[in-house]
Amino acid sequence: MHLSEAPEGSMRMHELAAACNLSLSGMTRVVTRLEQGWVERAKCAQDGRGWNAVLTEASLVRLEQAWPAFLVSVRRRLVDHSSGQDLTELTATFRRVATAGDGPG
Repeated sequence: MHLSEAPEGSMRMHELAAACNLSLSGMTRVVTRLEQGWVERAKCAQDGRGWNAVLTEASLVRLEQAWPAFLVSVRRRLVDHSSGQDLTELTATFRRVATAGDGPG
């Protein structure tokens, strides 16, 4: 998700690790497994010492294909079981979850 929302589908490895609450070494292991056509590593243009994780075109295509089924699943499992005030509270909860990594704590 973080890579798909990043400019040009690319993030510094340490930034991606922080966004995912992983250590840099843990993120490196994840990216290594995803280098089977889903993610590539590229030298950072601004700092030749750093590396970026970059989504491949194949991964972007797959995300676009999966998105409609994901939305149907979320609706069926969560939204369809909520109404009125429940839906308002669910929306507020999702907003808090989405921004939880943005601040301290």
